Amino acid sequence: MKRHSTSEVLVFLVILAVAVFFRLYALDTTPPGLYPDEAMNGSNALIANSTGDYKLFYPENTGREGLFINLQALSIKLFGIHPWALRGVSAVIGILTVIGLYFLTRNLFDRHIAALSSFLMAISFWHVNFSRIGFRAIMLPFVLVWGFYFLWKGLRNSRLMDFLWSGVFFGLGFYTYTSYRIAPLIVLIVFLNYWLFLRKDFSHSGYEHARNKLWAGFATIFLVTLFVALPLGWYFFTHPDNFMQRGGLSVFAQTEPLKELATSVIRTLGMFNFAGDCNPRHNIACAPMLPWPIGILFLIGIIKEFWHWISRKHGHLSPAHTLLFAWFFVMLLPGFLSVESPHALRTIGVLPVVMIFAGRGLWWIFKALGAWHEAGYPYMHPRGHVTAAFAVWTLMIYMGAVGVYEFHRYFNVWGKDPVTVGAFNQNYVETANRINALPKSVKKYVVVRAPGITAYGVPVSAQTVMFLTDTATLKNQKLKNIQYLLPEEAAQRRFSARDAVFELR
Repeated sequence: MKRHSTSEVLVFLVILAVAVFFRLYALDTTPPGLYPDEAMNGSNALIANSTGDYKLFYPENTGREGLFINLQALSIKLFGIHPWALRGVSAVIGILTVIGLYFLTRNLFDRHIAALSSFLMAISFWHVNFSRIGFRAIMLPFVLVWGFYFLWKGLRNSRLMDFLWSGVFFGLGFYTYTSYRIAPLIVLIVFLNYWLFLRKDFSHSGYEHARNKLWAGFATIFLVTLFVALPLGWYFFTHPDNFMQRGGLSVFAQTEPLKELATSVIRTLGMFNFAGDCNPRHNIACAPMLPWPIGILFLIGIIKEFWHWISRKHGHLSPAHTLLFAWFFVMLLPGFLSVESPHALRTIGVLPVVMIFAGRGLWWIFKALGAWHEAGYPYMHPRGHVTAAFAVWTLMIYMGAVGVYEFHRYFNVWGKDPVTVGAFNQNYVETANRINALPKSVKKYVVVRAPGITAYGVPVSAQTVMFLTDTATLKNQKLKNIQYLLPEEAAQRRFSARDAVFELR
């Protein structure tokens, strides 16, 4: 068992504090507004709280797995109807993901890579952003890091309890986000590679014993995953139309599928360092998903780790590197297969392994300075006079500067951009606030002119107002004297001077 020194504990606590700060600071104001997709979750949560019907799958708004919404329902019960009550669930999940990445990377490599990788994720605009938005996709990196943490522990010590917990997380993954459905392929690849590793490195008698433990672990993960995911699987079996509600976004649904696939692959691979997601809710104006100080580290790390992997230095493919590259390419498949590439949300499952590659790249540069020997002890570089202290301080200053840079990019550049304010429909929040300020006796009409798919009889655009005024149900609309109208309905109605009429465009 790896020992935890006082210095390591202090470093971990600093990383944890940074992760908490980046995800909770000014959560009530940044991001601004409340996007209707977030509010749709809130309306579902409010109805679930009032009826006690917490669903496995919520079919409105093209369908969403229910685990995240049910957690948001608990948050609303505790904290009330506020945008930050929805987003706070994402923040907690994001913090737990940073913690999980630390422990996973420590088991895969060592405490140095763990510290660098988890710190980079703690400050990463990409992860911070989705840790502060009420989208269920933030749960995908969470279940992956903890599932692979217990998987790797199980492979190392052959304890069935670790495989059991890995199966629990992998089973829960099916309740998180659509992109997760491809993730079990990573587990199959890792087990196959580990089996080949056992055949290469163990004697016949030792191999038989290790193989039996491996298959017992695989069977445990498979059965537990199946057991945990079975209720949702049964739901999809009885509601097959809900399983794939966005098939039109697939490259194979286009007139030239191979051309679209090639274009999507290029765009998705280029999103890290060249041109990222252009959706203003997901990113800063098509900027690379990794800012250049992290993007360079990622390129160095992935190139060096790929060379280490294919060079087969130990006579076989390294299981740890097989896990990393299987994770990287498999979790990019949802981006490859979508016409909406590059898509930061759909490929969010790749984020932890990207940070591991960046951490490996930074550690390689650090060691190249001559600050540490392979065993981890400081020494004088034979070709110069770079000392360990100088290298350590350089590393700390660099990490701090990157943290300040990412803080500025998120809270100042993106958070205060008028485009961001519009993208999150701050005007809808202001409309809801005006409605809430009116007396109950005033008849309030909300004319929903914004286009889109419908939920509860009106376009989803109305959900921001519905959630913040707690009027997702007809019962509450009558209690609060609020009525939602489509444009054609409003055209046929005569409003009195005492009525309050609001329009959502």
